[in-house]
Amino acid sequence: MRLMSMDVSVPGRLGPLTVCARAGECVHVVGPNGAGKSTLLSVLAGLQPAAGKVTLDGKPLSAIGGKALARYRAWLPQQQPVPGTLPVWHYLRMHLTAGSTPVDEVLHTLTTQLGLEDKLTRKVTQLSGGEWQRVRLAAVTLQIHPAINPLGRVLILDEPMSALDVAQQGNVDNVVRTLCQAGITVIASSHDLNHSLRRADRVWLLQGGNLIADGPAAQVLTVDALADVYQTGMGRIDTPQGPILYPL
Repeated sequence: MRLMSMDVSVPGRLGPLTVCARAGECVHVVGPNGAGKSTLLSVLAGLQPAAGKVTLDGKPLSAIGGKALARYRAWLPQQQPVPGTLPVWHYLRMHLTAGSTPVDEVLHTLTTQLGLEDKLTRKVTQLSGGEWQRVRLAAVTLQIHPAINPLGRVLILDEPMSALDVAQQGNVDNVVRTLCQAGITVIASSHDLNHSLRRADRVWLLQGGNLIADGPAAQVLTVDALADVYQTGMGRIDTPQGPILYPL
């Protein structure tokens, strides 16, 4: 087991709810607005008080201090104010939890993957919305990157594809895939059902703060289940490249 919640609940917003994300697994949290996705992610990140219990590799999250927790998991909130006038390279290096020989190599590879190599000397206040999102994604990835931080275990992302175009989304998918292959657990909220159908190993489908379904993406994201949760008709087209879901 990697990250597990047992009967966690937040009054009026979530649960009680029990879920488990395993090492190297990419989990998407799916559901309509107000379903409890962000609340669940903040609980799993150890940032939202909740009844019940959350464990990381069998250890209660509540027993891990804030500084130590930052070594084990990284968290991307849905929104984040730009922190002053730091240059991008400085902001990224603030997320390094330990000094390590391959830092420069990993930083170069990651910024190249995310199209940020020409933004490093720019002030964060000078970035577009999509550029700032990619800088934030690079920062939290550096925080738990296994080549830099051997204690890194979990990356939690709330709406990571926000403000990104199709090409940039593909680049982020490649970064996530590399992390999962290295054993990092990635948990992300998503509003793009077709993206989740293609990219997620597991889907947690939420409605009204409750877990409606938990399992492989193809088994959870069915026309009938989605029609019930979203209260709208849903259709599906099967193509050589895979199925496509759409509202009727």
